[in-house]
Amino acid sequence: MKKRVYIVLIMMLVLTGVLSHYELVPQTGVEAQVRPILYWGTRGSSVRLVQWKLQQWGYYRGAVDGVFGTGTSQAVKRFQARNGLRVDGVVGPGTWRALGFSTTTGGTAAAQTAARPTLYWGSRGSSVSLVQSRLRQWGYYKGSVDGIYGNGTAQAVRSFQAKNGLAVDGVVGPRTWAYLGLGGGQAAAPTVQRARYTASRGVSSSDSVNLLARLIAAEAEGEPYRGQVAVGAVIMNRVRSPKFPNSLNGVAFQPHAFESVTNGLVWRRSPSQTAVNAARDAMNGYDPTYGSLFFWNPAKPISSTWIWSRPIQVRIGSHVFAR
Repeated sequence: MKKRVYIVLIMMLVLTGVLSHYELVPQTGVEAQVRPILYWGTRGSSVRLVQWKLQQWGYYRGAVDGVFGTGTSQAVKRFQARNGLRVDGVVGPGTWRALGFSTTTGGTAAAQTAARPTLYWGSRGSSVSLVQSRLRQWGYYKGSVDGIYGNGTAQAVRSFQAKNGLAVDGVVGPRTWAYLGLGGGQAAAPTVQRARYTASRGVSSSDSVNLLARLIAAEAEGEPYRGQVAVGAVIMNRVRSPKFPNSLNGVAFQPHAFESVTNGLVWRRSPSQTAVNAARDAMNGYDPTYGSLFFWNPAKPISSTWIWSRPIQVRIGSHVFAR
């Protein structure tokens, strides 16, 4: 009888030790769980996370339902193609990182952020490729994602830092990593930083919002909300493009660029709150047009046939959007 009691006590002590190891000891970054590989047919919270990020960046238009179906697969492939990844529709470590998420979950934020190296001119490797991919996705970098921190990458980093109120030193340190949404942990929805617009000297941010909202109201009234944001995104893409004036006023009032400016409708039509919201989203970097620089309604007569030579990226509402 005593022997049986001793055995039970020993088993309880062993079980208590095991539970304390797995449940009571604080988890560290070393013990963090690896993010799962996602593919067609998988389900769950990780799929919802990917769907949310792809929807936020304009690649996915379906429901965030946690089901990796055809729509999610196609969105992943579009994202991979745009970011120089292998286009296989599978969310593996490379795609997780390009989406702005670490390849592990859990662990302390400090430990995860510390894992990111400081990058500067002459650095090489996968971390440089990750920065290049993000800057290219947000319109700051035009070069190839080759993992080499050269002049083009340095200039893109400086441009990003200047637009986001960071120290403009061309060095990717902890703050720049964080503003890129790549600080090591999951990028939080409210603080994702994209290519935000900075008003020209002497022009207030509210003036810029009002002007863009007027253009949206004049060019896209009656269009779905996403279509109104898309028109605003085209205008903001032009501001960032070296092919167009580098200010919102310059793009808006470029001769014959917008019919509503030429005929004065932009001043006669007051923007609705929807147009104002669309303007703010476009200025904060939401681009459902995949970097388009042109839009038009194919149902209306178009004086120039040249426009049809531009590669169409997407159709939203009555408009087509092209690069």
